[in-house]
Amino acid sequence: MMQRRTALSLLAVGAAAGGASLFLTRPEGPAAFDLSARAQGSVEIEDITLGDANAPVKVVEYASYTCPHCAAFHEDTFKAFKRDYIDTGRAHFTYREVFFDRYGLWAAMVARCAGADRYFGVSDILYRTQNEWARAGDPAAVAAALKRVGAQAGLDAAAVDACLQDAEMAESLVAWYQANAERDGVRSTPSFLIDGEMHSGNLSLAQLGQLIDDAS
Repeated sequence: MMQRRTALSLLAVGAAAGGASLFLTRPEGPAAFDLSARAQGSVEIEDITLGDANAPVKVVEYASYTCPHCAAFHEDTFKAFKRDYIDTGRAHFTYREVFFDRYGLWAAMVARCAGADRYFGVSDILYRTQNEWARAGDPAAVAAALKRVGAQAGLDAAAVDACLQDAEMAESLVAWYQANAERDGVRSTPSFLIDGEMHSGNLSLAQLGQLIDDAS
């Protein structure tokens, strides 16, 4: 389970990919971003959802693309959960990204670059290939690996570059994450907010099903 950190360098990308420096900058130059401070964002961030908005139970997953336990949940459980609970109208699902490190932020930016219709397709690739891109080495290697993920999803390199260079989006995502985490008490990933009650850990399908049944 990945634990929340109170301060870390998040928005100082500093990766040179394809000759372009991927710094998310402020007027004073490339800057580290400290999660102990309040981020300010000007872009409205929309929730990524699946299923019937009128479903009787609301499930919100908080997850990080660099969290191994989140990858395990999406590899082992999510497809069956979607089939049995989301697609059948028993639960409405919202996925909210958590940013414990800059690579997780970059991955979310690439997934959102694909648009809502393709978001979960990119998400699936990110989790399946987590060991390849998240541990590729230095920031330039991670950025290059994320471009390859984007290519698998049908995005060209220029589109991924543009997404990774979008400083306003990055700061808005971090501000959005901070607000979510403070409001809902997110301390680790994966965590599941089920009708307003938080449950942490890589829950099995049976555990999720029981919680949804109890909330129905």
